[in-house]
Parts: sequence; structure tokens; C-alpha cells
Amino acid sequence: MAETLIEDKHLGKEEIYLQILPQLKALVQGEEDLIANLANTCALLKEAFNWWWVGFYLVKDQSLVLGPFQGPIACTRIGFGKGVCGSAWQQQKTIIVPNVHDFPGHIACSSASLSEIVVPFFGSNQEVIGVLDVDSEHLNYFDEVDAKYLAQITAWLG
Repeated sequence: MAETLIEDKHLGKEEIYLQILPQLKALVQGEEDLIANLANTCALLKEAFNWWWVGFYLVKDQSLVLGPFQGPIACTRIGFGKGVCGSAWQQQKTIIVPNVHDFPGHIACSSASLSEIVVPFFGSNQEVIGVLDVDSEHLNYFDEVDAKYLAQITAWLG
């Protein structure tokens, strides 16, 4: 796979996903190292969508621990059920937050983040092994289109 992302930034959100999904699948397919795949996934998503922050937290010792990411410095550990990431882990489902200031217990790693989507991903035993966390500096930025395609991406990674 080439190291260059092929995409047209003039497309709509869903069209961008459809354009980058085959590239991402080719990038991670056959690579067994989870960290390498998470790192390349972050880079591809950040470049394709120019999100404020995109990264992974991995379940370790009853906490979510910061993994590969793209963007400003982030929180290092998040507890089970804490903030959006910990809640997505606890509930084992995607959470879309249109305005982070309205989410009870939101953990503000960056004051620039205004909306967020968190997608859990599962290991072979169907337990959550981590979450994909994406933040935007715009309100109401994420929707069911993001939820659908990000869930597909995390399914490849688990």
C-alpha cells in the first residue's frame, strides 16, 4: 500500500468514508500488530477529516490508557464509566455527544473540543478492548454516518 492517502476533500462525509475505507482495510489487513494498525488508522482519519483529535484508549488494569493518537496532548487514563470514553466502554456502545458541555461528567482534555464520538471495539472474546475517541472543535459535528463507518473500522481492528 502506498503511504499516500488518496481522497477528494470536496466530497461529502459519507463519500470520504467510502473512498478511504478500502485504503484503510488494505493498510491494516495482514498486519498483526495492534499498535501499528491503531497508529495508521489515526493518521488516516486525521488526514481525511481534519478532526481536532482522533485516537485510541486501550483497556489496561481496569482503566482506559492512552494509545496512538493524532492531535494535542490528551488525558492519559480514564476510569470505567468516567467521561464519554469510560461511558462508551461501560455501556459497550457508541456515544455521540453534540455538545460536550452538556454531557454529565465530561472529561475536558482540551477546552477546544466541543463535540465528540466514542466507539468501543471488541476483542475475540467480545469484551471491549479499547475505544476510538474523536473530537471536533465544532458543535454537532458527528452523526449516525460517522457512527456507522467508525464502527466498521473498529471491527477490523479488534
